Amino acid sequence: MINKQLLEPESIVVIGGSNNVHKPGGAVVRNLLSGGYKGILRVVNPKEDEVQGIKVFHDVQGVPPTDLAILVVAARFCPQYVEYLAAEKQVRAFIIISAGFGEETHEGALLEQQILDTCEKYGCALIGPNCIGLLTRWHHSVFTKPIPQLNPRGVDFISGSGATAVFILESAVTKGLPFNSVWSIGNGKQIGIETVLEYMDEHFDAGRDSLIKLLYIENIADPDKLLYHATSLIKKGCRIAAIKAGSSTAGSRAASSHTGAIASSDSAVEALFRKAGIVRCFSREELTTVGCIFNIQSPLSSVGEETMQTPVRKVGGTSFAIITHAGGPGVMLTDALSKGGMSVPPLSGPVAEELKSKLYPGSSVANPIDILATGTPEHLGIAIDYCEQKFDNIDAIMVIFGTPGLVKVYETYNVLHQKILTCKKPIFPILPSVNTAGPEVQEFLSRGHVNFSDEVTLATALTQVMKTPAPADQTLTIHGVDVPRIRRIIDGITENGYIVPNLVHELLQSAGIPTVPEFVSADKAEVVAFAEKCGYPVVAKVVGPVHKSDVGGVSLNIRSKEVLSAEFDRMMQIPDATAIMVQKMIKGTELFIGAKYELRFGHVVLCGLGGIFVEVLKDVSSGLAPLTYEEADSMIRSLRGYKILKGTRGQKGINERKYAEIIVRLSTLLRFATEIKEMDINPLLADEDNVIAVDARILVEK
Repeated sequence: MINKQLLEPESIVVIGGSNNVHKPGGAVVRNLLSGGYKGILRVVNPKEDEVQGIKVFHDVQGVPPTDLAILVVAARFCPQYVEYLAAEKQVRAFIIISAGFGEETHEGALLEQQILDTCEKYGCALIGPNCIGLLTRWHHSVFTKPIPQLNPRGVDFISGSGATAVFILESAVTKGLPFNSVWSIGNGKQIGIETVLEYMDEHFDAGRDSLIKLLYIENIADPDKLLYHATSLIKKGCRIAAIKAGSSTAGSRAASSHTGAIASSDSAVEALFRKAGIVRCFSREELTTVGCIFNIQSPLSSVGEETMQTPVRKVGGTSFAIITHAGGPGVMLTDALSKGGMSVPPLSGPVAEELKSKLYPGSSVANPIDILATGTPEHLGIAIDYCEQKFDNIDAIMVIFGTPGLVKVYETYNVLHQKILTCKKPIFPILPSVNTAGPEVQEFLSRGHVNFSDEVTLATALTQVMKTPAPADQTLTIHGVDVPRIRRIIDGITENGYIVPNLVHELLQSAGIPTVPEFVSADKAEVVAFAEKCGYPVVAKVVGPVHKSDVGGVSLNIRSKEVLSAEFDRMMQIPDATAIMVQKMIKGTELFIGAKYELRFGHVVLCGLGGIFVEVLKDVSSGLAPLTYEEADSMIRSLRGYKILKGTRGQKGINERKYAEIIVRLSTLLRFATEIKEMDINPLLADEDNVIAVDARILVEK
């Protein structure tokens, strides 16, 4: 629970506060004092009479009733302090900095549970244990540095790791990224990342609260809660970016099918973030750079340069003008933006020539606009004005401007400052000389701006922002899916394992997924009779072994009764063979759809190119069931091989709509059959008209 005593305490007591600011107890007191806490600050220390100018209580018995207690004492003492303070001193919020709890030993976990039980008993909020604290504009209850610039329209940052939070703050302050609050949840025994998002969502005020949330997540305890509140906040106008650490190997295992080989807990995280509209980041620099992108400001609506502006909801488009006085960074930025699917359109014609005439001879205006190393602040302003007012094919402007140390660039950065305030198109300042022009950059940042010191890092982060879809609609698409029939089939299965082909076929039919005509039998005459009826050529596949191709259990393009009979005899000799499946042979682009059930997340649905490519290239996109048509379309278009599906070099593309429809239908099937733990349809064969499932496997565990 999160309460007023935690967020806006009228009084705070630090248990273990000291004069040694190089230790957590002293550092917390220092930060509270330097942060301008306006309430009553108390300190308990049995060995000191005064701590940093504050009269000290030698034990907790003498402490008056207090709102918030910060504990910086050994773990073994914390439960009794919490019990006494909650019962006798009406403390209703605790921040426990101390470590040595459930993150270390079983005994520590018992202490942690004892603290939680007490907090639940008295209705107390609990941050930690094992955290750096809570930093807000009301109180700086942290023991670490740096303390970032705090602003009501700054970033809300929530971290599952205290040390990592400090490193992320280090990265952020050098960029000028302002903060509204920093939540270090530690072990998150009561208040986890999902709980903080829930509170921010349920108490959201668009006119008062931060619109930017950055998350560092080590464990997603409640995926549904995270999805619901992140989606809700984003729909209310917020932007959210997150790192999920430790997901690349967690949950991985030896695979029994194509899907198992690809899917992992990381696929579930990717799918969850896509569904919620969370921008996924993979490093501290990327996370803070995305935060700065979110913070790029719209023109001021009120007078006063120092007033922070409201972040724009979108960057503004995908076509960029690059203004630089150094050719190399402009080229690297152009390459990085193009690689990310964004545009640096050429600028030409009379307007471009007019701009060129106002710059020094030798300048280039083709885009990047190179005003040369000798370009003046006035030249920078002119170039920005042309991009803002006269080049209609430009959505946003990127300005690269550093210094070799020969001149000061205060005037140049002042021009940039003024243009950011007045231009309607977003301007991204890339000021690389953070050492040589350190004072100038710091003054620029102090005026409420951010800085992207590396152009390629900016482009990479911007790519992540641009490719993140909007939050998905949570409605379930059932049209055309026979849910009662699906349940009858699943309920009739009595054994765990891969189900027989005819049941696979029935389940796909129940979901409205088209399948190729097929017949399964251990009787050669019956198999041949089906082939004669449906017409040659046909495909024969062994039934029994999981990986048919690996054991020679697939024979293609069979064109006669004699060949089919011989292949039947050969395949029935394969170990574990129980029957032979024969199918009408069709042609098309091979596609793949798979699904794997992840504990707490539900079914992760994968799609991509099929056949051997799914294992070799692993070019797949993931989504969290149930899926909408918009989500399925986004998954398909995010594939690296999407150009193949669109059609290339004279080949026609596939029917994307039908591919998306099958993905949606499969996700609905899974929603009503959680007993399906793993499945793949590989391949589906697709052309410009149809998408048909050819082979599928379904693993059921009850």
